[in-house]
Amino acid sequence: MHYKRILLKLSGEALMGERQYGIDPIRLADYAKEIKKIVAMNVEVAIVIGGGNIFRGLAGASNGMDRVQGDYMGMLATVINGLALQSALEEEKLQTRLLTAIEMEQIAEPFIKRRAVRHLEKGRVVIFGGGTGNPYFTTDTAAVLRAIEINADVILKGTRVDGIYTSDPEKDKNAIKFDNITFKEVMNKDLKVMDMTAFTLSEENKLPIVVFDMNKAGNLVKVVSGENIGTLVDTK
Repeated sequence: MHYKRILLKLSGEALMGERQYGIDPIRLADYAKEIKKIVAMNVEVAIVIGGGNIFRGLAGASNGMDRVQGDYMGMLATVINGLALQSALEEEKLQTRLLTAIEMEQIAEPFIKRRAVRHLEKGRVVIFGGGTGNPYFTTDTAAVLRAIEINADVILKGTRVDGIYTSDPEKDKNAIKFDNITFKEVMNKDLKVMDMTAFTLSEENKLPIVVFDMNKAGNLVKVVSGENIGTLVDTK
């Protein structure tokens, strides 16, 4: 097996499925089944989900809302998604824990590094909600930060595209896919993988990122097993 402990980053939009907003229960159930497969392989799984399917702080700010207020609303959206994913995983009979950067003791545990690591060691799927707990930071940054804190082997960024391309493959038919690429090459080519804060943090801590298509059944198992799926971003 290639990876022992992973941080899976999912976008909020991914949970919409074919809908315009909100959460698609079918997509959620599909993700839970894929995650169950890698838990059965004794992979320790932590997850960070965005909140863009419910509320996006930047969008609120562009409409005149206070940016800090908007970002906190976005953080709460990630907790709602975390609760939904937790429920779907428990339907698959998986042990889960939801930890949040903002305390809300009735529904989740506060994020404490040692507690999170202990849950992982016991085979529980750990979902991190509430972003970093601070405004002006994206859930990409939260994913990298949590991955570093729990000593994850890799960040798996599950998207609807099967890797990193020279340009947007949904708009440009001539876009070329990278199998492997370095952090510096991504920056030099100005490719959009994660926001710059998250990306720089990942590079500084030599934490590789794999971008892959999460919506294709079996891909998550293949990535964790070390198969050449998606695009690997590394320091080499």
